[in-house]
Amino acid sequence: MEVFGDIDLALDAKADLGEGPSWDPRTRTLIWVDITGGSVHRFDPATGRAEVFDAGQPVGAAVPTTSGLLALAVSDGFSLMDPATGRIERLADVESDDPRTMMNDGVCDPVGNLWAGTKDVEGHRPIGSLYRLGADHRVERVVRDVTISNGLGWSPDQSTMYYIDSPTFGIDAFDFDAETASVSNRRRLVAFPPEWGLPDGMAIDEEGSLWVAFWGGSAVRRVSPDGAVQAVVGFPVSRVTSCSFGGDDLTDLYVTSARTELSEEELLAEPTAGGVFHLRPGVCGLPRTPFAG
Repeated sequence: MEVFGDIDLALDAKADLGEGPSWDPRTRTLIWVDITGGSVHRFDPATGRAEVFDAGQPVGAAVPTTSGLLALAVSDGFSLMDPATGRIERLADVESDDPRTMMNDGVCDPVGNLWAGTKDVEGHRPIGSLYRLGADHRVERVVRDVTISNGLGWSPDQSTMYYIDSPTFGIDAFDFDAETASVSNRRRLVAFPPEWGLPDGMAIDEEGSLWVAFWGGSAVRRVSPDGAVQAVVGFPVSRVTSCSFGGDDLTDLYVTSARTELSEEELLAEPTAGGVFHLRPGVCGLPRTPFAG
């Protein structure tokens, strides 16, 4: 198994709950969120410029759109944000009448739909769901009985969708129909030992392998399409949350982290917790499709 060691701190953001990185090729910037901070961030690695936008409520994901706006999965629904003005437009409510749940991680599928799911705010009840937001702004519930909806990704040939419900300690695979954006044939791809931490967000490379962040595990692991662990990347922080390929050639891997609920003693041991990290893993990522709506 390959072990990587060249990790850079790209941005010492000190985010409470940094999550959901997504590369925007139009602006050549990394979009990410601080969930509990209710903020959307845009980072330019070339200049070091970091911008912060107030979402007005907790925000689980932010992704580029074909129109140049940002699509958000906020705590109780989907919205559009104009980073030029800060204006936010609500697209659809999601479980807005249920205080037990809130929206979490989300990414777009290869045809431009935004997928994001809810999580139990207490973290142990299977009361959430995974949703799909279409270009027509219609929301459909796709997967039920979810506890903490997290990482999503699609195979290079678009035939398989991968999904993480973190407390299940594994990754599930679905058959994906790109014409209808529907899924079927759910099965377990791989189960992880609980001592590795909770599997969280993920990204897919051009070889079809999955790069999975482990909350509480100080690592990102590369997993083959048949479920074998191929490599591990260690980090100087425990709460590694998600990752995204970026850069003009998609050979950079950006990794978010969190400092939420760490004690003062733990923060002294992890001074870069909440930062955005960078490495070059030696493989290209798959480009992510912007939201079509």
